[in-house]
Amino acid sequence: MPTMGGEVRYCTTEDGVRIAYKVEGEGPPLLLCQMFTESFAHGLDMPAAVLFNDKLGEGRQLIHYDMRGTGLSDRDPQDLSGDALVRDIEAVARASGLRRFSILAYGISGPRAITYAARHPRLVSNLILCGTCATPTDAYAEEAVSAFIQLIRSNWAMASQMFADVSLRDRFPEEAAIAREINRRSVTAHVLARLFEQAYPTSDASALLPLVRARTLVLHRVDDPGFAFAGGQRIAAGIPGAKFVPLQGSISYAFLEDPQSILDSIARFLQEEGSLSRQRAGQAVADTLLRTVLFTDVVAHTEMMQRLGDAKGREVLREHERIMRVVLKAHGGTEVKTMGDGFMASFGSVTRAVECARALQRAFAERNEAGDEPLTVRVGLNAGEPIQEEGDLFGSTVILAARIAAQAEGGEVLASLAVRELCAGKGFLFADRGEHVLRGFEDPVRMYEISWRE
Repeated sequence: MPTMGGEVRYCTTEDGVRIAYKVEGEGPPLLLCQMFTESFAHGLDMPAAVLFNDKLGEGRQLIHYDMRGTGLSDRDPQDLSGDALVRDIEAVARASGLRRFSILAYGISGPRAITYAARHPRLVSNLILCGTCATPTDAYAEEAVSAFIQLIRSNWAMASQMFADVSLRDRFPEEAAIAREINRRSVTAHVLARLFEQAYPTSDASALLPLVRARTLVLHRVDDPGFAFAGGQRIAAGIPGAKFVPLQGSISYAFLEDPQSILDSIARFLQEEGSLSRQRAGQAVADTLLRTVLFTDVVAHTEMMQRLGDAKGREVLREHERIMRVVLKAHGGTEVKTMGDGFMASFGSVTRAVECARALQRAFAERNEAGDEPLTVRVGLNAGEPIQEEGDLFGSTVILAARIAAQAEGGEVLASLAVRELCAGKGFLFADRGEHVLRGFEDPVRMYEISWRE
C-alpha cells in the first residue's frame, strides 16, 4: 500500500519519547489528533480520508502527528498514561513553533485534546471535538475494555478486524478492510493492550471541561456506535460557550457517510474566529506558558582552549556536549540552543529541571574522577513565562536564568526564588545565598544553591 509522502519531522517529549509529525500547507495552523491508532504515514491508503484532509486543509496549515506507541513514533514507550499522551501534543506544538492554533480531535483523542486546551489556554484558540468523549467510560464500559485487552492479546487479527468493523462493515466493507490493515500496521498488539490498560483509567478530562477557554465546537453523529451521542452532549454542556452540532448518521469516521456536513461546520466555525481576529487586529497575543529555563556554562573555557589547542579543546567540548544531551534527554529537557561552551534548555516541569541540574553536576563529577581533562560547569535555573518564537525563548525569564548561571561557581546549581517556591515539598535541599544585584534588574534577586551530592 502507498504511504503519505513528504517530510517527516521528529521531536522529543519531556519524558524522552520521540514523536513523528508532519506539517502541510500554509495558513492558520490546525493540529489533528488521531481517531484511534492510525498513523499519518498510511494516509494515502484511505482515499476518502485523503479527500477529506485535502478539503480540510484548504487555506490552512495541517499538523499531523503519531502518538507514542504508534506509526512512526517510538513504538514501545514505557508510559502510555493519559498525561503521557498530552505530553505528545505539547512536544509537537513546541517543535512546530505554534504560537496560537486550533486542535481537531476525533475518537479516543478527545480527553487528551481537552486536557491540553485546559492546561494551555493561551495557545489554543479553537477546539473542535468530532465524535469523541471527555472520559473513556463514555465510550466503553470497564468490562468491555477488559474483554478488548484479552482479545487483543489472544487474537490480534480478530481484534483489529473488530475495531475496524464497529461502524463500517455493513455499509463500507472496503474501507473496513483498509482500516483493519492500517490498525495492524500502525500499532502492535502488545502496545495496544497496554494503551487500554494505562490510558483508559487515567484519561478522564471531565473535571477540566469548565477550565477550557478556547472557542469550542462539538460535532457528533446521533447514532454513532463507537462513541455515545450522550458523551458529546456532556462535553458541550461542560465547556463554557461550546457550540454543539448534532449530525445525522451512524459512522464514527468523519470522512465517510456525510463528510461535507462536518467540513462545512468546521469551516463556518473557523471563519467566525477569523472575523473575530480581524476585529482584534493590532492586539498582540502573547505566546507564553510556564517553563523552567536552565543555563549551563563551562568554567574557564577560554583558558582550556588556549592550553590544549583547538583540536584537543574541541574534543573535550564534544564530550561536554554528549553528557549534556544524554542527561537532558533522560530528564525530558528540550535543548533550545548551544553557545559552544554552554547550553540553554527548557522544561515543562520544574521538578524535572531541578533533577536534571543535579544529575548534570553528578555526571561531570563522575567523569572528572577518571582523571581526564576536568570539565567543570555552572548551572542556573529560573521559572516563568518566556516568550516563544520559532523554537527559541526570549524575555526576562530567560535573561534572569542566564544571569543566575553567571553567578554560580564551578560545580554549583543556583536557582531563583520562583524555582524554590515551585519546588516546595519536593524533597530538594536549598541553601539561601542571599540577594544579588544583577545587570538589567532593578531590584536585588534572591538566589538559592541546590544541593546535588548524595
